[in-house]
Amino acid sequence: MGQIAGRLGWDQETVMPAGATPQRAEEHGAMANILHARRIDPRVGEWLAQAEAIDEVAKANLRHIRRNFERTAKVPAKLATALAKTTSLAHGVWARARADEDVAAFLPILQEVVDLRKEEAAAVAGNADPYDALLDDYEAGATGAQLAAMFDALRPRLVALRAAILEQPAPAQLNQIFDEAGQLALSHKLALAFGYDVQNGRIDQAVHPFSSGSGLDVRITTRTSAHDPFGCFYSTVHEVGHAAYEQGIDAQHLLTPLGRGVSMGVHESQSRIYENQLGRSRAFTGWLYGQMRDMFGDFGIADEDAFFATVNRVSDGFIRTEADEVQYNLHVLLRFDLERALIAGDLAVGDLEAAWNDRFAADFGFAVDRPSNGVLQDVHWSEGLFGYFPTYSLGNVYAGCLHEALRKAVPDLDSGLAKGDTSQATGWLRDNLQKYGGLRTPVETITHAAGGPPSEGPLLAYLEDKFGAIYGL
Repeated sequence: MGQIAGRLGWDQETVMPAGATPQRAEEHGAMANILHARRIDPRVGEWLAQAEAIDEVAKANLRHIRRNFERTAKVPAKLATALAKTTSLAHGVWARARADEDVAAFLPILQEVVDLRKEEAAAVAGNADPYDALLDDYEAGATGAQLAAMFDALRPRLVALRAAILEQPAPAQLNQIFDEAGQLALSHKLALAFGYDVQNGRIDQAVHPFSSGSGLDVRITTRTSAHDPFGCFYSTVHEVGHAAYEQGIDAQHLLTPLGRGVSMGVHESQSRIYENQLGRSRAFTGWLYGQMRDMFGDFGIADEDAFFATVNRVSDGFIRTEADEVQYNLHVLLRFDLERALIAGDLAVGDLEAAWNDRFAADFGFAVDRPSNGVLQDVHWSEGLFGYFPTYSLGNVYAGCLHEALRKAVPDLDSGLAKGDTSQATGWLRDNLQKYGGLRTPVETITHAAGGPPSEGPLLAYLEDKFGAIYGL
């Protein structure tokens, strides 16, 4: 039933008629009500009290079932239904407000979403931090304080690296029209190159690219821009990373609690390592350069080295999903701090746009020009996903650890990437992380695959080495 509810969401993001929003909200509400009733059925509690784990898989399944039961039981059915209906409506309001550059049109329903999520957080948290209760939905065991400490360690070196890079001459950028059909054809080829199983998936277009589903039905979306084919290509590779995780989980876990990615941070580690450490590597971009020339002809970049620099060009920009590796986490930390303040009651919804614009100017050195480039750019808050944003940066940290271990395990990795063959990397990730699904906790999952506990050190070293070489630092 959860899978069915997920496909309702996929449909709403891709092909649902715009006028169907009110009816879809009722459908989401009905599904949420039924699912909530099943999840808190008293018999589940009785079964948990009697159940005994006979092996590692059973023990992990019970851990997930117990956590889900105990958490869901704290949330009244009326509140769960109201959240599903309101966030479904809010998504449509956000999409219209974003298109119209009208923040005021979105704020009233955002206030409703924030109030409902705060009510949920209070019910779940008890005397603990309400934001931690929301974060736990996406990264079990993590706390806002832990992540803040990690992010505080990231921020100074990222800011310093950004400043040093922007003092150097910038690589060339693309400066021509790239037709949509060519972009979609090459993005499909990229999806296959990174191991996406299209027999159990599909690629569609959406305003905000995403991956949906698990097991035998895992779907992704991408988007195109006439002047920026990289947005299409790397959105596709990013979402394939998510999809590959779901498709790579051992079939014995299908439709069980272990049959999904264990957390959003671990999920993001897969999408980011596919997109960045593999997809933006010197070896792989050499192959991509040839593919783009075959598809679009001469597009003004002289050779593979210049193309590698162009792909990894660091430049000012507003959009998180289009940000380079150096600046991406700064976009996430902005959102993390603002949403923590919203949930804590330290920031009013009515002051959110001003707070966003002030923080953006302080972090990036220039002003937001319009709401779709600022507070309205992301879909997450309309869907009530408070606690989700920090998992993006946590995923980058995890990806740094995994990449370090992958390079040690597969020293000749670049030879395959240079031919467009990612199988050594994707096979290692599948065997060491993806196939286990939710068997281990998030931290245990990364520790098992990377050979040590997660730390921001490998990510920072990778970024400083890579961009130091590109920019001659």
